[in-house]
Amino acid sequence: MKVVDVGCDPSEIYRPEVKTENGKLKENYRNFKEGPLMDRVFNTYLLMHTNQTVEFVRKKNEEYGGCCLRQMTIMEALDLLDNVVDESDPDVDFPNSYHAYQTAEGIRKAHPDKDWFHLVGLLHDMGKVLALVGEPQWAVVGDTFPVGCQVQDSVVFQDSTFHDNPDMKNPLYNTKYGIYQPHCGLENVLMSWGHDEYMHTVMKHNNFALPPEAFYMIRFHSFYPWHTGGDYMHLCSEEDLHLLPWVKEFNKFDLYTKCEDLPSPQELKPYYQSLIDKYCPGKVCW
Repeated sequence: MKVVDVGCDPSEIYRPEVKTENGKLKENYRNFKEGPLMDRVFNTYLLMHTNQTVEFVRKKNEEYGGCCLRQMTIMEALDLLDNVVDESDPDVDFPNSYHAYQTAEGIRKAHPDKDWFHLVGLLHDMGKVLALVGEPQWAVVGDTFPVGCQVQDSVVFQDSTFHDNPDMKNPLYNTKYGIYQPHCGLENVLMSWGHDEYMHTVMKHNNFALPPEAFYMIRFHSFYPWHTGGDYMHLCSEEDLHLLPWVKEFNKFDLYTKCEDLPSPQELKPYYQSLIDKYCPGKVCW
């Protein structure tokens, strides 16, 4: 598969600046030890890590695989995110629609020549509309992880939230490889169910005219134990390792553009509507 160049020196991709453009220290992002939102965050992950099992994930993949929920445009889905505040996020307490624009605008500034990448920023969390159709947030938001194999150390709250998960009692699911083969490729791994997998399914079902990198970034952008923690490399194929720099590049904007200085959707909508019309126009099956 041909992979588009990220467009900058790899050494620049991974070099950690001290502060983001909005002045916040990078070390203060993703603080899962303390903060005003920590009770909400911990309880969300506790429910997630208790209920996300192989059986549950297979059930949800089957339930939503046909994209029969409803039909609506991308912009209509984005407007629905005005009503979603991510209960797993320790950094922000405002609707996800603003985060979509923040991420997209960060990418637009850094990669002005890649309009499809701007759209990825807008689309990446759109699967969180599931939280408005009856799915609990623990089945929609938060970091993802493979089910069916041993939980690795970099999974958030790994040591305090999995004790009541039924899969922990199944020896088949508690070895390094579990139900998988070495380097089988992440596309063949059952990831915990949530907005990443759902939005990737929607994009495939509706044949979005975006490059493979776009589909990949959206599918694995919440897989922090892998792209940031460095775990689960034993399940990765060469293709996964080849695409990892794209996920890391996207993550800079997904994470570090979060701030209380909220963008104006009305000012930005015309530009992003033009991208929607180019790559995923009209009604979309969800």
